Order: sequence, then C-alpha cells, then structure tokens
Amino acid sequence: MSLVQSVDNVALLPAYLAAGTAVLVLLVDLLVARPRVTAAVAALGAAGTAVGAGLVGAAGTRRTFCVGDDCSWVWNGRAALVAVVVALLTLGVLAISGPLLRAGRTPPGEYCFLLACAMTGGVVLGAAGDLITLIVALETLTLPLYVLVGLRRGSLAGAEAAVTFFVVSVVATTVTLLGAALLYAVAGTLHLDRLGATLAARDDLTALPLTTVAVALVVAGLAFKVAAVPFHAWAPATYDGAPLPVAAYLSTASKLGGVVALLAVVQRALPGEVTGPVLAALAVLTMTVGNLVALRQRRTVRLLAWSSVAQAGYILAPLGALALAAGRTADARAGAYAAAVAYTVFFVLLELAAFAAVVALRPADGDGGALADLRGAARRHPWVGGAFALALIGLAGLPPGLAGLFAKVTVVRSLLAGHAGWLALVVAVNAVIGLAYYLRVTASLYGTPAGAATVRPARTVALALGAATVAAVVIGFAPQLVLDVAAR
Repeated sequence: MSLVQSVDNVALLPAYLAAGTAVLVLLVDLLVARPRVTAAVAALGAAGTAVGAGLVGAAGTRRTFCVGDDCSWVWNGRAALVAVVVALLTLGVLAISGPLLRAGRTPPGEYCFLLACAMTGGVVLGAAGDLITLIVALETLTLPLYVLVGLRRGSLAGAEAAVTFFVVSVVATTVTLLGAALLYAVAGTLHLDRLGATLAARDDLTALPLTTVAVALVVAGLAFKVAAVPFHAWAPATYDGAPLPVAAYLSTASKLGGVVALLAVVQRALPGEVTGPVLAALAVLTMTVGNLVALRQRRTVRLLAWSSVAQAGYILAPLGALALAAGRTADARAGAYAAAVAYTVFFVLLELAAFAAVVALRPADGDGGALADLRGAARRHPWVGGAFALALIGLAGLPPGLAGLFAKVTVVRSLLAGHAGWLALVVAVNAVIGLAYYLRVTASLYGTPAGAATVRPARTVALALGAATVAAVVIGFAPQLVLDVAAR
C-alpha cells in the first residue's frame, strides 16, 4: 500500500475559498483600513464560498488525503449542504452586524477576520473523514467565537461570557480528545469509516469497558457543543453577554457545527447500541429542561437561548431511536440521520431570522433587552414584527411557519419508523409546552405599544431578515429537497 496521499484540489476548493477569505480580509484591513471595504470583502468571500461549495458538491462525491480506502476528506452532498449553510449564515451575521460595527466599540477588521476563520472551520467540518480532522475543524469554528463574544470594548458582561465560554469549551475539547485517544487505543485507527467497521466486526472490542468509556467521553464532549442538557449551562449566560450578532452565530453556525460533528461520529464510527440510549436520554432531558426553563424567562436573548437548548433536544431525538434494534436497521438509521440534519437546517434559518428581528428592533450596539420592550413592536414596524412572529411560530412548529412544522413532522416520522413511539410522544408533549412561550411573545408583538423609542432598522439588517424569512418560507414549501440532500 502506498503511503503517499492523493490530493484533489477541486475537492478542497471550498476550504481554499473560506481560508482565502480570512487572509484577504486581514490584508484589506491592514492595507486599506476602511471598515466598509473590509466588511464587503468578507461578505463577498462568504458568498463565493457558498457558491463554490455548491458547485463542487453538485459534481458528486470527491475524496482526498487518502491512504488506501481511508480518506480524511470526503466531499459529498451533505458536506456541501453544511458548507453552503455555514457560509450563508456567516453572510447573514455580517449583514446584521452593521449597527454593532458602526457603534465603534467593536473593531471591524478583527471582527470580520474572526468570522471568516470560524466559517473556514464550519466548511471543513462537513467533509472531515477522521476524528483528528473533525476535532480540529470544530475547534477552528469555535476558537474565534471566544474572542468575538468578548470583543466589544468596555463590556464587562461580554468579558464574563467569553471566559465562561472559553473554560467550558476547553473542558469539552479535552474530554473529546481523551475519548478519541481511547478509541485509537481500542481500534488502532482514527478514520471514521474504518473505526465503525472495526467496532462492528469485533464484538469483543465493543464489549470492552474501555470502549464504553471512550464512546461516552466523545459523545459528552460533543454534547457540550450543541448545549445538550446537562452540558448546557454555558449557553444562556454566553448568549446574553455576547453582542447580538455573535449570539446569533453561536445559536446557528456553532450549533450546526456541533450537530454535524456529533452526527459524523454516531453515524460512521460509534456503535449504535452504545450511543443510542445515551442520545435518547440527552434528547429527553434537553428538550424538557429547555422548554420548562424558557417558560420563566423575561429577557429576550435568554429566552432564545433556552429555546435553542430545547431545539437541540429535537435535533438529537431521531438519533435516540438507535437505542432500539428496530431503529438500527439501514432504512431507520438513514431516516434518522437525514431528519437530524434537515431539522438543523430548518432551525438555523428560523433562529437567524429571530435574532435579525431582535437586532432590527433594538438600539445599535444594545443588548436584547427585556421581553416587555418588544410589546407593540409589530405595530411600530409591521414588516419586522411580522417576520419575527413568523420565525417564532416556525420555531413552535405551527403553520404558517411551514419550515418548523415540517421539521417536527420529519423528526416524529423518523422516530415512528424506528419504532421509538415513546420518544415521538415526548417530542409532541414538549412541542405543546413550547407553544406557551412562543405564542406569548408573538402576542406581545401585537399588543399595546410600551412607549419605547422607535428604532429605524438598518438596511443590511432588514435585508438579512428578509432573506432569512424568504429562505425559511421557500424550504417550508419544498422540505423534501433538504431531506434528499441531507440523506446523501
């Protein structure tokens, strides 16, 4: 066997575009030193990355960095979907960051550079074929966010949130790396497909206590990234202390990255009979705790944060069907994985729209404020309020928010196909609980105005809000398209 790895530069093109965007933003900020130009370059780079990723993905599966049949880079339909969504989320967050950057407390050059670096990690993550590439990509996505959370000058809340996020993430990464090291000690490989084949063929390895510990460590470490209960405590404080656009990125792109990483190891590497019960328990705890605590929130960003925790439970629910033998058949597994990816895509679009609406309704460089501040917002700003209401209704899973409705239907259908009816019932009950706070906030938008000062939304924020809303409506009418791509 040749030890010389083949390199397919076409397969690597999306990563080149994302990394090139970060380098170009750094150079433009250094040489031109004009915030508008820097932000425009970052936005064009994000758009170019999305286009490049889609074109390469449309050409079929491509592999590179291969030794024999084991490849560290596998670019397929799902990898392209993840890269396109991450790049578009980055573009959307750049658009809603205009008021924050114009306020003068956040350096535009560093801000755009760090967002481009995080985008690079997200693009690489979907194509990772081994544990090391996966973990490095996930950290490349996460590391810039430590700085972005606390980048706003003079913000004590931002500094506290950044430290909290940093400490928790370092612990999570350490736990994941320890689990990966133990898996290598057990199976002698780090390539995901080879690791999965080895564990499937060797019952004696699966029965080892060391294997169980390794699997538990990897799943627990990645559960931190998606803010699954009981690894969730960092999320509300971090979201509330971060600038609103950064909180939006944490709740969308960062969560998408965590889901993709967790899905990769569960689908391709780890035994379902071990991960299934753990994921089922995490899903039940996450959606239940998230929804119950969200009922008591009085601050806008904290409510969205706890809502995001609950949504992570819905994302994990299809994977909980692996706990049953009927849920580990080929068709049931494929349906569960596609449902998890599709739900995540639906969720991040609605979540971005919700955060964009909050940015549009709040003063420049301000925090999310209290829920009471949103009273009557739809009367002052009908289009913004209407888009916000549609996003909340979609997150609740009600029509006319068809994206959210089909997302929950997809999850329940995959659970029923895996004979996990009890878990489908838990999802349904939690969806009903979630209606209480989503509809309460929606009703408040159309209530009697609280007398707050009228804020004129920035054009870029309105554009991002409109684009996210339109995208959510479009995929709501064509959800099968996302499911088909996610299943590849």
